[in-house]
Amino acid sequence: MKRLCQNLPRRPVSRYSLTFILTVLSCSCPALGKKKLYIGALFPMSGGWPGGQACLPAAQMALDLVNNRTDILPDYELELIHYDSMCDPGEATKLLYDLLYTEPIKIVLMPGCSSVSTLVAEAARMWNLIVLSYGSSSPALSNRQRFPTFFRTHPSATLHNPTRVQLFQKWKWTKIATIQQTTEVFTSTLDDLEERVKEAGIEISVRQSFLTDPAVAVKNLKRQDARIIVGLFYETEARKVFCEVYKEKLYGKKYVWFLIGWYADNWFKIKDPSINCTVEQMTEAVEGHVTTEIVMLNPETVRGASNLTSQEFLAQLMSKLGGKNPEETGGFQEAPLAYDAVWALALALNKTVGPLRAKGHRLEDFNYNNRDITAEIYRAMNTSSFEGVSGHVVFDAQGSRMAWTLIEQLQGGSYKKIGYYDSTKGNLSWYGNDKYIQNSQPYLNNMTAVGCMMSLAAVFPLGIDGLHVHRKQFPIICQFRLWLLGLGFSLAYGSMFTKIWWVHTVFTKKDEKKDKKKHLEPWKLYATVGVLLGIDILSLMIWQIVDPLHITVEKFTREAPKGDLDVLIQPLLEHCNSEKMNTWLGVVYGYKGLLLLLGIFLAYETKSISTEKINDHRAVGMAIYNVAVLCMITAPVTMILSSQQDASFAFASLAIVFSVYITLVVLFVPKMRRLITRGEWQSDAQETMKTGSSTNNNDEEKSRQLERENKELQKIIQEKEERVSELRNQLSERQALRSRRRASTITNQNHSPPPFSITQSDPRSLAPPPGYPAPASDPHPVPQSFANSSSLYQSDSKISRNKCHTSRLQLLYK
Repeated sequence: MKRLCQNLPRRPVSRYSLTFILTVLSCSCPALGKKKLYIGALFPMSGGWPGGQACLPAAQMALDLVNNRTDILPDYELELIHYDSMCDPGEATKLLYDLLYTEPIKIVLMPGCSSVSTLVAEAARMWNLIVLSYGSSSPALSNRQRFPTFFRTHPSATLHNPTRVQLFQKWKWTKIATIQQTTEVFTSTLDDLEERVKEAGIEISVRQSFLTDPAVAVKNLKRQDARIIVGLFYETEARKVFCEVYKEKLYGKKYVWFLIGWYADNWFKIKDPSINCTVEQMTEAVEGHVTTEIVMLNPETVRGASNLTSQEFLAQLMSKLGGKNPEETGGFQEAPLAYDAVWALALALNKTVGPLRAKGHRLEDFNYNNRDITAEIYRAMNTSSFEGVSGHVVFDAQGSRMAWTLIEQLQGGSYKKIGYYDSTKGNLSWYGNDKYIQNSQPYLNNMTAVGCMMSLAAVFPLGIDGLHVHRKQFPIICQFRLWLLGLGFSLAYGSMFTKIWWVHTVFTKKDEKKDKKKHLEPWKLYATVGVLLGIDILSLMIWQIVDPLHITVEKFTREAPKGDLDVLIQPLLEHCNSEKMNTWLGVVYGYKGLLLLLGIFLAYETKSISTEKINDHRAVGMAIYNVAVLCMITAPVTMILSSQQDASFAFASLAIVFSVYITLVVLFVPKMRRLITRGEWQSDAQETMKTGSSTNNNDEEKSRQLERENKELQKIIQEKEERVSELRNQLSERQALRSRRRASTITNQNHSPPPFSITQSDPRSLAPPPGYPAPASDPHPVPQSFANSSSLYQSDSKISRNKCHTSRLQLLYK
């Protein structure tokens, strides 16, 4: 097949033979006519983080799928040119040189490992290259001024810090200690953690660091009695640290270690010649430590851009790895990020084809001096939004992804999930607890359910008459009906009304700003329901004591049955009545009617409000509409139909049944669905990202552009103000000097020498010395569509030397 594609016939052929040959070639060579686009990648197969062992096969899987798709880059074929960076910046420097100065031209760079990505991303802008990393977590890479063309599918390491601080506050710890490996990624992460714990009122009492040997640092932790310890280091150094931890006995129930969660699951069991601890000793030392890890695999069964679910992806990846143990394969957890990185790149390049064609450009025209193509790729990457095997992929203003944090603990030699943290909403949920149901106030939901059951139970006594119950016991049935309906309504509707009332109280205040982070105290909600229930109980007790219900019989006209002229039938209708029945009903209906009207008003006012404290308030509003409408129709109709027992019972019972069942369906079916699927927190996470960063990416890009321009203008204004202040100081000094000279001239007018005059110097005298080039603006300005770093490519404003007045020379060159 390959020879047929390469060895075209050289002898003259007829038109029909040529047509046949072209037909054969088009069928035999599917890539014929496709133009190749090259990706320069660095995959660390060894070193501090050997993530390339699993990330490289995952990236190749994605490339194969992309190249076989006819709807994504149909005229192009992506090819990966990759090297082993060993997670070493020195080695990466050499490999980056080879990638840039060796044909073919690469359209995008894909590094892994934070130290390598820092080097590559900082240099890439000089070649107008977009950098897309799959395994870099350094917070420093979020600096758009320093890394203007950098994107990453791996979230920043600082995403761990809000989770750690939340756990510190949850467990009421006020002092912590830290130990870190001296690299930029961990130093910047620790600096961010220090700022966050300071804001939270937590003190870092001990801060230790090491380069290669952690022995001294661990001894210092022991000496200073550190108990809550945050460790930031790579996997290889983690084994060294915990070998020393075992020797110093810095483990057990008195100590809590917080580590990074992206190590291999059996990292402490891997034989390492650099340590002298056994596997048993290492297992004993690491037992009980807590890890925080970015959620990197989509837990939901959804098919995204690649038409694969996360579980199907894992199955194919295992096949690609040839049966290797995932726990011993570096980068296995990050493999979904590498897979989605290739898809993000392919979709972005596909998005640029149309705009580039409109401008007269093509992707294959890219070179290291073509800023237009780079700007289009940047714009497409910046607005990326798709479902991947790692979850919803979308980039924030710094080019990083936002994700949930998984909290795990090593229990019995294996990691157990204990919770999740959503940093975008500040929600900490423990594993096994349904956050969605917790945030809907489950106790109020239970009250609603109990009230609905009581209301349904009231249907049965409504249908009982004297045929089934003795006449003396009928007043008890009357009271039973009244109490069941009254208390059932108070519990069911009162709990829903309390939710809406609280949301409206917090979010629609006019006398103070809407405090959306106001702490919700559940006892206030329960107290409100208790007040409504107490009012009903008090009113019913007063009614029962003052004017108890009793049975009354309504007689109708006697009827003669057909066929028997000697018998007349006297129709009788038994009622539950009291002496002042209309007065009591007026009070009850008036009170309940006001609650219904107020509930409708509050539901309408809060229909557009979103809050996590009571996340089902919209469903509650729908239920309130349903109950209010049915109650306002049923009450007067049943009074009118009181003498028609069948119609009255049917109407009242159907109204109760419908209102109860609609309420239960609206409130509880979504919660049951969440419990059955067990995917509630993932859905919330994806909804957050979709409605947060990816709702309108074009607007977000415009907003970022305006923010950049605003910052640049503020910087220019500040420079101008400083310059004005400097000139004012010079002017005041000169005026003071002139006034002193004038006074001296008046005193020594007859003896003073001629005034010294400064002659106008030749402008050429201000030229730079020989061998030094004259200042020039940067010849590589960044396109406006690039990130927040356009100011880096603009030359600083300088005073023109040719226009500089000679009187200012002394001050300028002082």
